[in-house]
Amino acid sequence: MATYFDTPSRTFGEYLLIPSLTTRECTPDKISLATPLTRYKTGEKPAITANIPLVSAGMQSVSGVQMGIALAREGGFCFIYGSQSIESQAEMIRTVKNNRAGFVISKWNLKPTDTLQDILNIKAETDHSTIPITDDGSHHGQLLGLITSKDYRISRDTPDTPVAQLMTPVDSLITSEEGISLTAANDLIWDHKINCLPIIDRKGRLNSLVFRKDYDQHKHNPLSLFDDQKRYLVGASINSHDYKQRVPALVEAGVDLLCIDSSDGYSVWQKETIEFVHKKYKGAVKVGAGNVVDKAAFKYLADAGADFIKIGIGGGSICITREQKGIGRGQASAVIEVAAARDEYARTTGEYIPLCSDGSIVHDYHITLALAMGADFVMMGRYFARLDESPSAKVKRGNDFVKEYWGEGSNRARNWQRYDLGDHKGGLTFQEGVDSYIPYAGTLKENLNITIAKVKSTMSNCGAADIPDFHKNAKLTLVSDLSLVEGAPHDLIVRE
Repeated sequence: MATYFDTPSRTFGEYLLIPSLTTRECTPDKISLATPLTRYKTGEKPAITANIPLVSAGMQSVSGVQMGIALAREGGFCFIYGSQSIESQAEMIRTVKNNRAGFVISKWNLKPTDTLQDILNIKAETDHSTIPITDDGSHHGQLLGLITSKDYRISRDTPDTPVAQLMTPVDSLITSEEGISLTAANDLIWDHKINCLPIIDRKGRLNSLVFRKDYDQHKHNPLSLFDDQKRYLVGASINSHDYKQRVPALVEAGVDLLCIDSSDGYSVWQKETIEFVHKKYKGAVKVGAGNVVDKAAFKYLADAGADFIKIGIGGGSICITREQKGIGRGQASAVIEVAAARDEYARTTGEYIPLCSDGSIVHDYHITLALAMGADFVMMGRYFARLDESPSAKVKRGNDFVKEYWGEGSNRARNWQRYDLGDHKGGLTFQEGVDSYIPYAGTLKENLNITIAKVKSTMSNCGAADIPDFHKNAKLTLVSDLSLVEGAPHDLIVRE
């Protein structure tokens, strides 16, 4: 006989938080949103911790290079989408990792025989205006000079002008040898009033560049996520089909955390993928799994060794899995049950597995509800797809700007690996996502500032100084339809 759940499948919009005593220790300016991203033993520290509990979904229209850099800079985490070739995904990871905090390996370089047109092409493609000139045009060649926008004038110099005639030669540059600390490098930049400091080895080969603007960015972004080499942290989505080829390429590129991307993670293929990663890398490479909506699925992936587990099936704004297949669960009900199973698992094994609530975020306060219900961090697609840093195009429709946003299960993405159930037919039989537009919202930083302020304000109202405290002491209540009406402006005419 089929199993029936007695309680209705609840969503975030059906709950409200009950305020608790606010003390001087939990004012918004003192609240910490630091949260673990990977499994750890009681009394130990997790291998990876985020400074804000927000990660971007591994989707074509959400998580590219710019999102990876920008989100790590703000203390969050990005999973570069896996529905692309192994080579191109690895190159995206490599590009993000090359943006080491302060020390940047130059991806775009020229030879003295190249021309002004080559400079203009690079600037048009990348918006980079500072270009090293090396003997062989490589990022580790003999440094011969530097080109900036102050070294040429389009109205005066012809496109075929050789770079050698335009560049500032190395003898006229302020440089430093590799091994210099970032603090000392920044001191040189300020003392000599320059915008870029080339770092070279003892033989004069280019090592990296230090920019004045990166110093300013770090001062304004104290929560940035770095590895031990001061490179930004970044993750990658993988599937349970080509993982034996994809994972080694991503690890070689420097990926910090993997996430198996699937609409339904309760499968033997996810278990095999997790076991492959842990066996091959002896636990040094961390991998999350999912998605799940109940305790049985959580326990299966936890026992398989998942380093974090994602919760949610069919609740994303772009997803039509529930409509197409009739599977899923209200996100609030799923998070509540899985969080209880996680806590029981931690009590019996001594290992804490972070939970990621994936999807169903309509309003900022839904993030706070997910955390209160037991999630350690929240994965979002639509939220980040609206922003300048997402890879999709910004277009004008009517009088408004919008961003393109499409699901991995849409005909546009055709990410069949995410939805395949083991028959390996290699195609998308039917859609589980749609192709859409969403209102353009501006930059990541300005939106995150507002969202994080709301989360901290609500936690302060609830007397919680950090996320573990919130897990333990949050009080929630179901709301009726009339309560929802009461909570919005009513019985008046709102002025536009």
